[in-house]
Amino acid sequence: MKRTFFIILSFVFLAVACQKDEITVVSDTTAGGTSGGDGVDTTSSVTTDYDRTVTIVYSTSGSATVSGAEGNVSATVSGNDVTIRNAGDEKVLYILSGTTTDGFLKIYSGKKQGIQLNGVGITNTRGAAINVQGLEDTPNKGKRVDIFLSGSSTLADGATYSLTPSTEDEKAALFSEGQIVFSGNGALTVNATGKAGVTSDDWVQFLSGATVKVSSSAGHGVRGKSYILVSGGAIDVNVSAGGKKGFSSDSLVRFDGGATTIKVTGSTVVTTTDGVTDTSSTAGIKADQLFEMNAGTLTITNSGSGGKGISGDGYGYFRGGTVNITVTGSNFGSSSGGGWGGGGGHGPGGGGSSSDNSVGAKGIKFDGNIEISGGVITVVASKHEGIETKGTLTITGGEVYSQSSDDAINSASDMTISGGFVCAYSTGNDGLDANGNLYLKGGVVYAIGASSPEVAIDANTEGGKKLYVQGGTLMAIGGLENGSQLTQSCYRATSWTRNTWYSITVGNDTYAFKTPSSGGSGLIVSGAGSGQPTVKSGVSTEGGTSRLNGMLLEGATVSGGSSVNLSSYTGGGGGWGW
Repeated sequence: MKRTFFIILSFVFLAVACQKDEITVVSDTTAGGTSGGDGVDTTSSVTTDYDRTVTIVYSTSGSATVSGAEGNVSATVSGNDVTIRNAGDEKVLYILSGTTTDGFLKIYSGKKQGIQLNGVGITNTRGAAINVQGLEDTPNKGKRVDIFLSGSSTLADGATYSLTPSTEDEKAALFSEGQIVFSGNGALTVNATGKAGVTSDDWVQFLSGATVKVSSSAGHGVRGKSYILVSGGAIDVNVSAGGKKGFSSDSLVRFDGGATTIKVTGSTVVTTTDGVTDTSSTAGIKADQLFEMNAGTLTITNSGSGGKGISGDGYGYFRGGTVNITVTGSNFGSSSGGGWGGGGGHGPGGGGSSSDNSVGAKGIKFDGNIEISGGVITVVASKHEGIETKGTLTITGGEVYSQSSDDAINSASDMTISGGFVCAYSTGNDGLDANGNLYLKGGVVYAIGASSPEVAIDANTEGGKKLYVQGGTLMAIGGLENGSQLTQSCYRATSWTRNTWYSITVGNDTYAFKTPSSGGSGLIVSGAGSGQPTVKSGVSTEGGTSRLNGMLLEGATVSGGSSVNLSSYTGGGGGWGW
């Protein structure tokens, strides 16, 4: 988990000064320092001197023309198939323009290189449009390629890859054995029908100014084996292939800025090899070791069966930025021993075990811990859990809204909320569900559970764990788990009205919250250090800050309404929580 990545960041702006054969590319970016203990330093200033420029002009009616390739930099041209071999020590900038419907650029180099796309259009019906390879005798075959975008360019691969030598990789319409960095002020569209859209056997980075649109019907949208880093730019990914991901990495996916939109529509895929069955579901993002959201905007929609919004085998950190996830696909396969959800909400996935080939369609799912300290997260999952971790969940700040038909927010171990704004809204199970202890220590928490035996807030009392209400402002529709320890006093209204604005005043703070169209019995409230809160129903509101997907208003002017009678609440009473 503490694996260290050494990142060289670059190319927020491109300044090209030509003097003889030397091209100087000046880069400067400051995206923040290290975080999450992953060793990634996103602050650097890099100047790259290119020793030579090679100009390649593609043609729809004839052959491509290449100028500037000489000495140790050689070019082979066959129609619009261009192969470059850099056997020397020069760092080369390749400038591409023109259009071809049957050609490619292939580069063999042991040095870092740049590719400037000047409104070029390359379609290769037999493989990758751009394929960057290392030299056979280079110890580190994967060398970085900087993609500079100028104007609007298009790259497309073919449905079959028939030109790839057996000794080489060719995994995407735009492929590099080394790192790929996108920058500039232009736009690039990648259409992949044979394999992935963009793939690096090392890492992929997007910088400010770059606009990249990827559509893939056969493979992942963007894959960086070591990591994917979005520092800026506008990225739009659409993946329709079964079992594939919008972003895929064997280690880290990190957002430090930019605007990223990912749409996934493919279904879960089941394959059997040598008697071993493997199930692969789609995901907007799959980060095997670590996911970090620090800044920028991220929007994910997944309509595929068994699909996920964000999925990770390791840890997930949310520190800033805006995340919007909508998962509408059905659950894949069938489950046994309790069905999808049900079972009182206990155990990961809402109770019961499931068969090996069943996959739930979930908004955010990590096998490791989830930590949320900032940003705005909105998750809607229509068929399964909204947010799930197989470890612990800790919320210290930010704004989290999760709506689902199963547990809205679920942890396999302890859950702690000590700050921020949290709404966990389940239409068919528990709102907050910890299969360890659940600690409410601060923040504003609005939990909505379904009718009995489900509750608004659930801890694993069957396993000797408890719900601890120790601080913060709480509104819970559907009651609290049996055996709760209420260090902070809680109060109950025996009934509530659907689709109605209520207000709760705790000391000098007043919040307005809207009740759902359905939910469990009873309204439980609690406020830190103020004794019994004041609650009104049917209030009118004006102004204020809208939070939690419009379910809560902070700082609004509240008027009218009817006072709600509250009685002391001690918990207990089975799934009803009273």
